[in-house]
Amino acid sequence: MKKIAIIGAGISGLFIANLFKRNPNYQVTIYEKNTSITLEKGYGIQISANCIKFLNEIGFEKLNNEEKFTPKKINFYSKINTNKICELNISDFNSDKCKYTTLRRSTLVNFLKRDLEDAIKTGYDISKIDKDDKQIRLLFENNEIKQCDHLIISDGVFSKSKSLILNKKIKPKYNDTLAIRGILNKAPNNIDNQNISLFLGSDFHHVIYPVNPSGDLNFIAIMKYKLSIEEQKNYSQLNDNSFIQDVLEKVPLEYKELLESLKELKIFPVFVSNNFYKIKTKNIHLIGDAFFALPPSFAQGASQSIEGAYELFRNIVNNTESNFFKNRVNKIKMVNVRSKLNQFAFHLSSRLTTFIRNIFLKKLVKNRKFLEAYLGKIYKN
Repeated sequence: MKKIAIIGAGISGLFIANLFKRNPNYQVTIYEKNTSITLEKGYGIQISANCIKFLNEIGFEKLNNEEKFTPKKINFYSKINTNKICELNISDFNSDKCKYTTLRRSTLVNFLKRDLEDAIKTGYDISKIDKDDKQIRLLFENNEIKQCDHLIISDGVFSKSKSLILNKKIKPKYNDTLAIRGILNKAPNNIDNQNISLFLGSDFHHVIYPVNPSGDLNFIAIMKYKLSIEEQKNYSQLNDNSFIQDVLEKVPLEYKELLESLKELKIFPVFVSNNFYKIKTKNIHLIGDAFFALPPSFAQGASQSIEGAYELFRNIVNNTESNFFKNRVNKIKMVNVRSKLNQFAFHLSSRLTTFIRNIFLKKLVKNRKFLEAYLGKIYKN
């Protein structure tokens, strides 16, 4: 029986652990540096249909329907409380059992960890990784030493393990944007609260979508915002009330009333990856944000974490690990380009460019050939 060690208990690490746990040829252990797995109840996520197919392999279709939602379309609006530009039918990429799904992140994490209680070890902060092509030796800050046959690194955008394995400090890049998150108890006037609503504005866009049939709505805004080098280093200060108030004062006036109505408001700087890093040792791999952290404007963070984890699992089981890196890079590059393009288009400011953008949007959402190329290559495997 081969030993699988996973560093990091995020979505990608928990998902791939579930896959290995169902295979009798492997023994899996997750090492998480925190003393518990963080659950933020109001934090919503979107998962595309192809990744629901992967989740269904571990029983996701049995999750209570009261804990998830299946929107059928994305409604595009120009700024807040204005007429709708157009709508995109994301249900066109669904199948009977695999549908575009929204839910709370905590709901997904609870589902993923429910069969892994005996496999998760918390309070394990990695300090050193010794490697060769057969065995991997892990040293932790608590002085414990563990060995494994395969090491999977999924400890996020600030991955300490990636820096250790590459013998150099790997730093993500600040994306010059902040993510503003919160919960809405009721939808603003004149929007469809049964689907995803995307509002486009000058250097600011926001999304509202249901996370369950009860009407709970997730809010996320992406706002252009410069941070000094020192502010980027001192991550903890970004949660201070004074910082939050400074940010909110710079929010466009038409959004202030909406933001004031949010519950559990939190602000996060958006960090993205600069490059892809291939690890030469064949039995060590990166997944999730440790592999590559994307801008959030294509709503593919969770989906690509799940998809990448599934691909790596199949490659390890089939002894085709050498294929994983190249294939994953090709897919992530496609998503990354679309994420950057979306952010650029969503944040246009002049009346002329937004007028032209809106005309193009109305045409593109009805163009099947374009949608298959732009979305189908991402939503379908």
